[in-house]
Amino acid sequence: MTQTFPGAAPRRGVLSIDEGTTGTRAGVVLDSGAAHEVSYRSIGVSHPDDLSVEQDPMEIWTATAEVAGRAVGRAHAQGIEITAVALSTQRATAMLWDRVTGLPLLPAVVWQDRRYAHELTAYEAEWDAVLLARQGRPVGARAPFLWAARQLAGHPEVAAAYRQGRLLFGTVDTWLIWRLTGGAVHATTPTNAASTGGYLLERHAWDEEWISHLGFPLDLLPELRSDDAGFGTTDPAALGIAVPLAASMGDQHAALVALGGLAAGQGMCVYGTGAFVDAATGTTPALPRPDISGVLAQPGRRQGGISHYSLEAYTSTAGSALRWLCDDLGLFASPEELGEEAGRVPSRPGRTPRFLPALAGVRTPVWHPEATGVLTGLTLATTRADLARAVLDGIAHSVCDLIDGVADTMGTPFTRLRVGGGVSGSDPLMQTQADLTGLPLERVSDSATASLRGTAYLAGVARGLWPSLEEVVEAQPHGRFFEPAITTAERVEQRAAWCDLLIAHLDDPALLSDERTASRPHTPH
Repeated sequence: MTQTFPGAAPRRGVLSIDEGTTGTRAGVVLDSGAAHEVSYRSIGVSHPDDLSVEQDPMEIWTATAEVAGRAVGRAHAQGIEITAVALSTQRATAMLWDRVTGLPLLPAVVWQDRRYAHELTAYEAEWDAVLLARQGRPVGARAPFLWAARQLAGHPEVAAAYRQGRLLFGTVDTWLIWRLTGGAVHATTPTNAASTGGYLLERHAWDEEWISHLGFPLDLLPELRSDDAGFGTTDPAALGIAVPLAASMGDQHAALVALGGLAAGQGMCVYGTGAFVDAATGTTPALPRPDISGVLAQPGRRQGGISHYSLEAYTSTAGSALRWLCDDLGLFASPEELGEEAGRVPSRPGRTPRFLPALAGVRTPVWHPEATGVLTGLTLATTRADLARAVLDGIAHSVCDLIDGVADTMGTPFTRLRVGGGVSGSDPLMQTQADLTGLPLERVSDSATASLRGTAYLAGVARGLWPSLEEVVEAQPHGRFFEPAITTAERVEQRAAWCDLLIAHLDDPALLSDERTASRPHTPH
């Protein structure tokens, strides 16, 4: 809560919007750097078939306007001056709309959509190496540009809008910028564009050759601007205020800023539905290595016309594995109970069961999207506590694979690793994670608002509210530290046993080289 004192100067802040895949939140990030009274509204996601994932663009907009409007109302009531608006969004979810009516022409295609994944594999042999070198990512399994090209070909009303110059294309950030500015600005930023698979890392430009190859008309591309370049002024009809829309970022990039990933080697891990590991790599991109799967290079942020790069790796199953065990199978009442059970027993090599949480495939250290989960090593002596311990150990090992992959790609140690997200609230999981990585971990105190705060910090620095990102980030309260509590030999033994589990289940020859190197640490953390 914000306190006001007689005679005190009015407080100032940035209205920040964080539009995620399943919900939108908004709040004012005060001049202290803390988020103030955040509002939230959920958003629906539909699955028309096994491969397709869609959302309603108008629901995304109305939810955003509703929660942002609440934040504006509270700020006015409490005498808080809003100096700018900042936006962070889910990435690579794309849509098509009519610039005259302002209405979407089709449901949005969500970043999880894989309807063209099989078709895209045909491009891998010719294009993977090319795209890795200039975009920092391979062909992959999603293609917003291919989706848009197919809608143009398959929907006469979309084709007619294009012929009449009424058609607009964009990701969620582009859609919301356009709505927030009353249709004045049609633009996107590097931290969003990169996830579409069409951004040239070092040229800050669209990859027109690849985008054209997918059949997408280049005249539909949004304007590219730096994340803090400014996107006009908000339309009073949208939020009731006319202030600069000062910054826009992809959500994980914004979280990396808030968690202090500003200089090379500083990293974060956010444990949510999945788990994301990101690390800043400086102003020269550290490109992916062909022998390490699933680690992508991307712009961490583009600030003041300078690109600051990062690496990212993720697994789709962290919190989703806990929900599956608790809500779907009913083995535990809640993730909290599972954590308490796990805390009753230590990991016992050779006796604790093994759980591979590959419930939606494996990306790192090897690419196996078809992989399934495994629970092995059960005996009549296995207890619920042993099972809970196996689940947390499996999540920690999976995340350790991501950390190893990012560190090995950087070729330099992590200098700091901060963690957040709902699943990071488990003390047993965080202690296991510190043990397996050999790194001290800092669990930040307000990770739920990390994306909200990160993009607000970028906007606030651009508008003079703070002198630098470093100053506002380091002014935030420290969290709880977890120190490694096992020996190097114990760590190597446990990681080697995990590698054996991957080899047995995935039968991938590439893992045999990992097995040979399991006896020594990866790039030092």
